[in-house]
Amino acid sequence: MKIICIGRNYVAHAEELGNETPQEPVIFMKPDSAIFRQRDAFYIPDWTNEVHYEAEIVVKINRLGKNIEERFATKYFSQFTLGIDFTARDIQKKLKDKGLPWEKAKAFDQSAVLGEFLDVKDYSLDNLKFELKKNGQIVQSGNTKSMIFSIPQIIGHCSEFFTLKIGDLIYTGTPEGVGPVNEGDELQGFIEGKKVLHVKIR
Repeated sequence: MKIICIGRNYVAHAEELGNETPQEPVIFMKPDSAIFRQRDAFYIPDWTNEVHYEAEIVVKINRLGKNIEERFATKYFSQFTLGIDFTARDIQKKLKDKGLPWEKAKAFDQSAVLGEFLDVKDYSLDNLKFELKKNGQIVQSGNTKSMIFSIPQIIGHCSEFFTLKIGDLIYTGTPEGVGPVNEGDELQGFIEGKKVLHVKIR
C-alpha cells in the first residue's frame, strides 16, 4: 500500500504559502508507516518546532489500474474520508530552501491521519464540503469544487507514473487555513456536517 499526496491543489492555499499555482498536480509520497491510528494521540516529534495540520479529502483505490482515463477514474474508488497531512513546516522550509526533497517534513511516522471512510455513492465528490476544527473553532473550510485538479484528473495523472493498487490512498490537497498544532489541542474533521475524525495532540 502506498500513499500518494497532492500539493498546492487549492489556489488560496498555494498563495498563503507563497507558492505559484501549479500547471500539473504536485505529487509527493508517504510510506505506510505514516498512517496514524486514531485510537492513539498524535505526539509532536522532538525534532520539529512547527507541525501544521492540512485537512484534505482522501480516496481509497479499490481496483488495479495503470494509465487510467479520466472518464473512467470514478470506477477505481468507492470510499473516501477526510484526512490530515501533518507537516513539519520548519523542516520543510529548510529543505525547500536547499532544493531538497520534502520527505522528512511530510512522510514521518503518524503524519497521515485518516477519518472514518464513507461510501462515494452517498455523496457528490465534485461538490463536497469539509471542515476542520481546532479546539472547537473552524480553522479550515473547503469544497472539492474549488480544487485546481479534480479527483478524476488526479487519478488519471498519478496512474501515468504509478500503477495504482487496491488499498492505495490518495490525499487530494488542502484548502487555505493551515496552521500549527500544540500540545493539548484537539482536532475534529467533518464531511457535509458529519464528524469523521478526532485527534488529540500531545
